[in-house]
Amino acid sequence: MIALSDVIGLIGVTLTLIAYFLLSINKIKAHAMMYPTLNAVGSLMILCSLYYHWNLSAFIMETCWALISFYGMVTAWLLIRKSITIED
Repeated sequence: MIALSDVIGLIGVTLTLIAYFLLSINKIKAHAMMYPTLNAVGSLMILCSLYYHWNLSAFIMETCWALISFYGMVTAWLLIRKSITIED
């Protein structure tokens, strides 16, 4: 039987791969909120699974991936906020 932590990790991997695939086929933009959000959620889910199945290198990778994604989310939010301000 597959553990819940594995299911969470697999969903996280799927979200991260979907984000990259959508970016690669130009369905989403890197500067839009969707891309870093999918990456951040995916990374956090993978980190949850790593709590139960520890792997240091994967932990470092996913922590960095999440931090970069959070930076991307803030940047996207600032761009959205700026465009709303300009239109007003």
